[in-house]
Amino acid sequence: MQRIGIDYGSKKIGIALSDESGVMAFPHSVIPHDKKHLGEIVRLIAERNVEEIVIGHSLNLDGNPNKIQAMIESFMMDLTLETGLPIHLEPEQYSSREAAIITGKNEQIDASAAAIILNSFITKQKNS
Repeated sequence: MQRIGIDYGSKKIGIALSDESGVMAFPHSVIPHDKKHLGEIVRLIAERNVEEIVIGHSLNLDGNPNKIQAMIESFMMDLTLETGLPIHLEPEQYSSREAAIITGKNEQIDASAAAIILNSFITKQKNS
């Protein structure tokens, strides 16, 4: 089962894809958060035969949704209407920081954060 992981940000969106069996995530790309981002993601989902979507759940340190989460919820509704695929939220706190530690700060850090989010979801699915 191919999965896509998304690190949704106000300026950039990190994308990760799993292997075809859905057991390991890999950074894929970073796209600008602009008017075309939904179409680009929907196109990638169709091209790669993605069956499941995992998006980073953006919360403040106190566990409450932050301003990005409202944008994510709107994006999730749009993705649902476009794809009809199941969408899961996975906590994303510190994913960018962890990606920076692992890969260093570079232009693909958001894709690496998306891979961390997706791998976290996959690991939880294996252990449940």
